Amino acid sequence: MRVVAFSLSGFDVWSNNTGFTWAGKSPGLQADFATVGVSHDFGKTVGWQFVDGRDFSRAFASDSSGFVLNETAARFMGLKHPVGETVQWNDRRFKVIGVVKDMLMSSPYEPVKQTIYFIPRRAGNFVTIRINPGSSANAALTAIEAVVKKYSPTAPFNYDFVDAEFALKFAAEERIGKLASFITALAIFISCLGLFGLASFIAEQRTKEIGIRKVLGASVANLWGLLSKDFVVLVIISGLISAPIAYYFLDEWLQKYEYRTELSGWIFIAAGLGALGLTVLKVSYQAIKAALMNPVASLRSE
Repeated sequence: MRVVAFSLSGFDVWSNNTGFTWAGKSPGLQADFATVGVSHDFGKTVGWQFVDGRDFSRAFASDSSGFVLNETAARFMGLKHPVGETVQWNDRRFKVIGVVKDMLMSSPYEPVKQTIYFIPRRAGNFVTIRINPGSSANAALTAIEAVVKKYSPTAPFNYDFVDAEFALKFAAEERIGKLASFITALAIFISCLGLFGLASFIAEQRTKEIGIRKVLGASVANLWGLLSKDFVVLVIISGLISAPIAYYFLDEWLQKYEYRTELSGWIFIAAGLGALGLTVLKVSYQAIKAALMNPVASLRSE
């Protein structure tokens, strides 16, 4: 079976509709809602998650005068127990039969609008189809197109995939992420080159000191610690300074998004440990190389 479920709907969440009244509504409240006309199978097709009440059903003729609210609408109306409440829309009275979890239907950068779903008197403008993930999308589209052409031969067969349309909303962020990743990798590479060169320079400057210490009995581990200590201390200090600054600017950037991740401390700890490990790795090569050098050769000119 290629098609799991399908439904009709009118995705008109960008227009505001007024004229709603309900028990307990404040007289001065400007009540505007996004209203979406759907068929009985819409909830099953898109995967509604109910927090209270039930879905539309053909078994109940009264559902033609029923409302399903999203959580934001229930909160906006101030209804603690929305199911069973009566809402008047202009000259018609509707009864709330269910409340569903908020579903993102427009911009991901704005709060979910208070939305009312209802069974319209006329069919909607859009057909929503959920395809069996185990079947071929091309085969499913061919079968769907045949059905569309059968009932509306002159209408063009236009379709969009929900995941592709949703991904377009984040196209700019993906480009920024890729650019930031490239710049970060380039910065790390340049930093490693500078760190490697600095470690080589310091090891060269302290060649004779290392030779003397080795003659006096210093081990390779002692010499490695001697050369690495200064770099490790500098990395720790830089991490302690940069972490709060990075947190501040990242948090400010995330505040621009309505739906955002939280900045956890482990991110900065992991970044600091990574920088520290990379530093130790780069410095260790030069430190161990200098420590293993023959002290006679390093002191020959003295």
